[in-house]
Amino acid sequence: MTSPTDEADQKPDTPPRRRRWRRVRRIACRTAGVLVGGPLIAFWIAYLVLDVRSPRDVLAGLDKTVVLQYADGSPLLKVVPADGDRTFVPYAQIPAKLRDAIIATEDPTFWDNQGFDPTGIGRAFVTGVGGGSGITQQYIKKSTGDDDATLGRKFAELVLATKITQEQSKEQIFESYVNIISFGRGTFGPAAAMHAYFGKNLDDSITWSEAAFLAGMIQSPSVHDPAASGDAHAARRWQYVRDKLVSRGYVKNDEQLAYPGAEIQPPSETRAGRLTYDEFHVKQAVLAELDREGFPLGRLQQGDMTVETTLDRGLQDAAKRTLRDRLAGEPKEFRGAMVAIDPKTGAVRAYQGGDQGVRDYAGTPHAAGTAFHPFTLAAALRHGYGTDQLISSPVNQRFLGEDFTYPDVCGPKCTPRTAMRVHADGPFVALAKKLGPDALSETARQAGIPETVDGTPTMREKDGFLIGAGIAVGRYPLRPLDVAGAYATFAADGRRTTPHLVSRVRDESGAVVWEHTDAARPAFDDGDGDASRRIARDVTGTLATSLPDGRAAALRTGEAGHGSSPGNQDAWAVGYTPELVAAVWIGSDDERRLKDATGAELTGDAVPADVWRGFMTAASASGPARPVAGGPPPVVRPPR
Repeated sequence: MTSPTDEADQKPDTPPRRRRWRRVRRIACRTAGVLVGGPLIAFWIAYLVLDVRSPRDVLAGLDKTVVLQYADGSPLLKVVPADGDRTFVPYAQIPAKLRDAIIATEDPTFWDNQGFDPTGIGRAFVTGVGGGSGITQQYIKKSTGDDDATLGRKFAELVLATKITQEQSKEQIFESYVNIISFGRGTFGPAAAMHAYFGKNLDDSITWSEAAFLAGMIQSPSVHDPAASGDAHAARRWQYVRDKLVSRGYVKNDEQLAYPGAEIQPPSETRAGRLTYDEFHVKQAVLAELDREGFPLGRLQQGDMTVETTLDRGLQDAAKRTLRDRLAGEPKEFRGAMVAIDPKTGAVRAYQGGDQGVRDYAGTPHAAGTAFHPFTLAAALRHGYGTDQLISSPVNQRFLGEDFTYPDVCGPKCTPRTAMRVHADGPFVALAKKLGPDALSETARQAGIPETVDGTPTMREKDGFLIGAGIAVGRYPLRPLDVAGAYATFAADGRRTTPHLVSRVRDESGAVVWEHTDAARPAFDDGDGDASRRIARDVTGTLATSLPDGRAAALRTGEAGHGSSPGNQDAWAVGYTPELVAAVWIGSDDERRLKDATGAELTGDAVPADVWRGFMTAASASGPARPVAGGPPPVVRPPR
């Protein structure tokens, strides 16, 4: 039998075009019903099923210890919750200045929005990932321990944001949020944060400067803590929050606010002796890396997770020992750092930020000086120069409006290889002038120097855009971690990887919930890697040296001058075998001319080179090294 509708469709007097449009309308209506009704039904079911944990339940779940392991599975250290660091603070007791600083920075529309960011939700639906989060969404993520940037998580977040906004006041939501977020140093909530950073009780005596500092910690506490990244970085973050307070009318532009650096205490875990300084630096670096990957400390604690690092116990001990022993007889202001990396994978095998204080010298930038010359050479090789090609070595040069004067120590038949061997600055400044600063910057980035570090552009002037003449002489500060990673590209025959301290994260059942993945790729070309391999081998050939036991290696020592004075303030030794690259930095806490224990000017040939050779000798004892690819037989540069 046929239905009346079917009979109507089959009437001979109905034009075919009209019948087709009827079918299109029916299909469109049914499709619209599915597209609209389906999500509404799913939303309603999720609304009934999903719920948000109370802040006190969340805090109770943060008592778990996070275990960090060496690469072989042996224990490295533990992130242990400190007693009394999770005091719940009612909304009425949260100082208005801190509340305003947090809202101005994290969610300026908090009092008026519906609990979620429509733009972020829309972006997640279009791309499947990402999406910005306001305070309500952040609370949901922290309370559920789910920070994955997926479409499913964003949908659940939308449902819960709607539900909690309807069921709770804005004051209740803010109270819940501010009590479960981490401010760093193992703290959760504003009272613990105020005590950890300033040694004070949380009350209305808090200043705008202190409030801006604490609000700035929320985004990435493992990174923004001055004990991890230094006061210069923390001050930039503080200024960002201060600018938000001014632009949104909380603070007048003429109010005298200053970064409260002198008031900030060292971390209690180092003061209490729970961790040594070098262990603290490892912990901070690991947590910062995991934070960037969507695993903040709170999520690690709630999941009772174990972190498997890439660090080698033997190499970590060797790095600490060689640094400590070599600096023992040097001036008390000397500071040192070392990073060692497997060039084939980018795995950090040793990370020593120094044992002299809370500042991590391996993770903070220092002027690269002549240790930058291999990147200038690589840029020249990319543009057709050869290592044995004659180049100019003028004494007086002008580059980007700056005058340079260097003695001609390279001679009339100067080549890049000779200039590298005798540490001649003039030829590399001349090459930089011909190639241009952009070519140098681009090549260093191809090798592995990141575009930004914690949001701050690298190898740029303070405006974050211009590249000055200082790039030719390595005046732009670089972190030892990044220098080691970029030199690793030369050690790996021109294939670049990303330096990393974490290999994987496991939950309480032992299942892997996150794992580092990074495929090595040619650094200096997009093809089969032949050009990249040639460049890396040519650079390596100019750095040839020997380890104390006679085995071949590559090494570059360098210095960074102190302003326009004849002295040096930073010294480097960066070198490698095919199995391991190590970067050693020696300097001080401030910019000053440094002389070693003998009264001689600090150079890379002395203290840094001694540390490097001692470490590489200890590392090579574990197995034979392969020959270093490229270049002539090893040449040991005599001390200056």
